[in-house]
Amino acid sequence: MKKTIILNLFFLGLFIATPSIQHAQSMETQIDQLMNDQYQKDNFGATILVSKEGKVIFRKAYGKANAELDIDVIPESVFEIGSITKQFTAVGILMLLEEGKLSLDDEITKFIPDYPTQDTKITIHHLLTHTSGIKSYTSIPSLRDFARKDLSVTELIDAFKNEPMDFKPNEEFRYNNSGYVLLGYIIEKISGVSYEEFIQKRIFDKLKMTTSYYGSKSKIIKNRAYGYQERENEFKNADYISMTIPYAAGSIMSTVDDLLKWNTAIRNHKLISKESTQKAFTNYKINNGNNINYGYGWFTNRIKDVPVIEHGGGIFGYTTQGIYVPSENAYIIILTNCDCITPTDIAYKIAAITIGKPYAKVSDAIKLSKEKLQKWVGAYKFDDGTTRFITLKGKQLYSKRLNSNGTFKIYPTSEKSFFFDDSFAEYIFSDDTKKQAIFRDNSIVSTGFWSDEKMPEPKKEMKLSPEVLKQYVGTYQLAPNLQVEVTVEGDKLFAQPTNQSKVELFAEAEHKFFLKVVVATITFEMDETTKLPVSLTLDQGGNQMNAKKIN
Repeated sequence: MKKTIILNLFFLGLFIATPSIQHAQSMETQIDQLMNDQYQKDNFGATILVSKEGKVIFRKAYGKANAELDIDVIPESVFEIGSITKQFTAVGILMLLEEGKLSLDDEITKFIPDYPTQDTKITIHHLLTHTSGIKSYTSIPSLRDFARKDLSVTELIDAFKNEPMDFKPNEEFRYNNSGYVLLGYIIEKISGVSYEEFIQKRIFDKLKMTTSYYGSKSKIIKNRAYGYQERENEFKNADYISMTIPYAAGSIMSTVDDLLKWNTAIRNHKLISKESTQKAFTNYKINNGNNINYGYGWFTNRIKDVPVIEHGGGIFGYTTQGIYVPSENAYIIILTNCDCITPTDIAYKIAAITIGKPYAKVSDAIKLSKEKLQKWVGAYKFDDGTTRFITLKGKQLYSKRLNSNGTFKIYPTSEKSFFFDDSFAEYIFSDDTKKQAIFRDNSIVSTGFWSDEKMPEPKKEMKLSPEVLKQYVGTYQLAPNLQVEVTVEGDKLFAQPTNQSKVELFAEAEHKFFLKVVVATITFEMDETTKLPVSLTLDQGGNQMNAKKIN
């Protein structure tokens, strides 16, 4: 948002509790509490490992590896790691680069001559950075029809290669699994062996990653944690997906211990040079000069002012998150066997605790007079194009972004500095020459100047009876690995996308609902005969996605 040294504590505790021991106890307690609250469940679980300066300071397991057989997760449990696989694919490409077998500026048609690039120049760099413009195959609805089938790499590529480009190369950043499938195929073409064999022999065997595997549903894998999903408030076994589908974009299985070996090998340049590692960790730019906060297989981010390198993963029944803080040599890895809760937020909170920069809490706030709070009330137009409104009710300041439905409390740490609870987001106000505010949230920093713009009136809500709301209940398929579960609780309608939190929907017209947490609407399309929904359309940020009702 540590191991307790028992002998030292026994002797020194009689006289003085040293700061380092207090900090270690505090870290262990805080991390354990966060993990216990979220993952000590009867339906799923998680493992976590935290290391700092080369030493494991926290390692523990929570919840169930197999809910049906009542088997607990253990620290050695094996999970599908999803898109953390992309790190291995990117490093494989960089290994071939160092061997002189490719250039990052090579066009992909050098290795896949028949690939239709639609009159554009697509390079390996574009694939690595999600800037190619190729359609991501996980966003193509038809993929659901063969997600259970074992496909060859060329059959998988055939499923998306003729789709229209989303944009020209390097015009945008858009997370893209197709690019990493193509990178895996390029590794095969150059090395002369399968992607699975390359990863096994060139990486797993070399690093003695003995509990890591190219994913398989059929092999007997010791300590496998079985995947679960939550649908209609009920936990179920995860939907089946052939591991040939995620391939080089998300097929690897591993443990927290092996992933520590992996991160240590990257830090110590056991597989690629320092120069190549720097390429992987660079925050690249697109044509308009904007940074994309992505390198080669890793996102770049910040915890307050500290740079971090990270990546998460999500696949049917599993979610994962790894965060590496180079300046502190700290690594946090969380693996879970349910796609119902993403570990990203909790991993960031634990990383912040580990490096001594924890999220601010409400208890950290100071008290300011109403007059001092009133000073910052108004609208602020920021250089990133957003407008944020600061309002005051009683002695509480609130922040609300224009066209967003969420209003958040902000708390003072000084007369000019305010933070959001359970977050790194903060405002720093000033009025030296002109009243302004700096908004900072990890890697996002923008400056806004005060204006007298008034906050628009909120949307009006329609009240619908529970009987009317129940007609919308069901599962809607947005993409092969992305569903929206619509449920009713009392007189309220909720939607829950895969790996995300449940959010309430508010009626604004017949069959049309809006969200308050983000600027988005959901419209249900009804069958003319049955008068029941057959699909929904999610409209968010000007993008529309249709989801067919499947259950």
